[in-house]
Amino acid sequence: MTHSIKDADESEVIEGGGTSLRIDRWLWCTRLYKSRSIAAEAVSGGKVHVNGRRVKPAHALRVGDRLAITRPGYEFECEVLKLPGRRGAAPIAQTCYAETEAARAAREKFGEQARLAAAFAPRSDERPDKYARRELRRLRGRD
Repeated sequence: MTHSIKDADESEVIEGGGTSLRIDRWLWCTRLYKSRSIAAEAVSGGKVHVNGRRVKPAHALRVGDRLAITRPGYEFECEVLKLPGRRGAAPIAQTCYAETEAARAAREKFGEQARLAAAFAPRSDERPDKYARRELRRLRGRD
């Protein structure tokens, strides 16, 4: 007899709650990435580490695991508190992880530096067109 979903006592991935969840799905459900494919790409590219190790997108994430996500300019570190059953509202998603104090300080410092850089950047009198916006995104490293 075969089952499509493993029994709860086996610690395998059970979508929508259980003892573990795929890391790419968790990153998407907690709104750390805009889409699941972008999350899977980041994990495959080595930008996401679980408990200090590089993992694959199908890695089973459990409550208590520590994540390190490399972002442009800083590293986001957090501990997994919950495994969401589905992608929901941002305030609910934020209850699924706890950001470390060092990561919060680094994120705030990076944000302040970005605000200061934007304040001194030259501005055009007109709104940039489609091509200028693409070029600005490319120069700022957001694309």
